[in-house]
Amino acid sequence: MERLDVIGNISRDLTRYPDHRGGPQLGGAALFVSLAAAQAGYRAAPVCVLGTDLAHLPKAPGLDRLDWSARLQADGTSTAFDLDCDPQGELVAVGVDCGVAEGLTEHALRHVGLHPHNTYHVCCRRPLNVAAVFGRLAEHAADFSVDFFLPSAEEMIRAAAPWLPRASTLFVNAAEYRLLEAVIDCGTLAEVIVSDGPRPAVVRCFGRQVALAIPPPHPPREVTGAGDTLAGTYLARRSLGATATQALAEATAAAARFVASPPLPIPAPRRG
Repeated sequence: MERLDVIGNISRDLTRYPDHRGGPQLGGAALFVSLAAAQAGYRAAPVCVLGTDLAHLPKAPGLDRLDWSARLQADGTSTAFDLDCDPQGELVAVGVDCGVAEGLTEHALRHVGLHPHNTYHVCCRRPLNVAAVFGRLAEHAADFSVDFFLPSAEEMIRAAAPWLPRASTLFVNAAEYRLLEAVIDCGTLAEVIVSDGPRPAVVRCFGRQVALAIPPPHPPREVTGAGDTLAGTYLARRSLGATATQALAEATAAAARFVASPPLPIPAPRRG
């Protein structure tokens, strides 16, 4: 693939931990997957809807490495997530204001129609209509990979199930993998990457484990976006010729560095 087009949200996040970590930060799976792919040496484009509050992102330092040509600029506020986590980073409660992302499905369908031969990664999050998007991708026999978000994973996995055997790669955490097993025969899935926080991550091809990597130990500062970082890195490295074992080792290392780093601040608009 020449470019990874990442369908998903870019958001303003507010995270809270019992030990007073967290705070406002830039978030969204489309952003984190795209940034990780770009940092791993691959061209990536978020297929997203930006509100007026984040209209300046394409010119922000560090974010200008992305290909922003697939974004839609819309009037209104961007998606906002309110995330309460336990000390280990497990989500306890999630609040969301979808904002302009209500238009993401229509934008994604239009983009796939205009670029049917691109390679896609679909971040299955509300408010995306995953059945409509996967139906359009299947109509064009497009190459696509998939990830989920635990609070909505059961709903999204069930909606996506008819198309999952067509996916090149699925990314799930251990809890999501159990939900996946309850809905579909995982032996029909070409490649599933199962992560489990600081515990070993594995690659399963048609139900058989083919690779394993143990993440380097890094004390977590912010875990939101770690799974997206793993996904973007893995997809990029595989596309550049790495084996599953090599790509998984690099992806888990990238995710470990991510959780040990400060959160991504929301950049202020430039004046003038």
